[in-house]
Amino acid sequence: MAYAIAAYLHFIAIFVLFALLTLEHQLFRLPLTLERARSLFRIDIAFGVTAGVVLVTGISRVMWFGKGLGYYLSNSAFHAKIGLFLLVSLLSIYPTLTFLNWRNALKAGQVPQVSPQTGYWVTWVIRLELLLLLLIPLAAALMARGFGVIT
Repeated sequence: MAYAIAAYLHFIAIFVLFALLTLEHQLFRLPLTLERARSLFRIDIAFGVTAGVVLVTGISRVMWFGKGLGYYLSNSAFHAKIGLFLLVSLLSIYPTLTFLNWRNALKAGQVPQVSPQTGYWVTWVIRLELLLLLLIPLAAALMARGFGVIT
């Protein structure tokens, strides 16, 4: 039962992560409104927390509730999955820093000023994150079926 619960928590966290990033993509458009800026700020914090939950539940599955550390470490599909997750994490720094820079304006009840160039890049980084997140389940499915095993 513990194996099923660990898998369930991991999957739910992944679904929530994708939903939050999709919501960021939908809400981030210029010109911003104060309400959308506040929502984006809170959603991005939730995205970071959820990414941490995905990481913790994933580590617990690798260490205690999966096929064993040896299986995962000798599987190139697992390496690809982890690499994609790390790449998404690194990419998410740019939107997060953008949203964190809005703190003072939001506290003052003002709409943050975002240049068209920043708006363009935040939008495209979020889109790239979404695309890369879509590849992670493919790597997971390949890994679970024994593809990528390094012998």
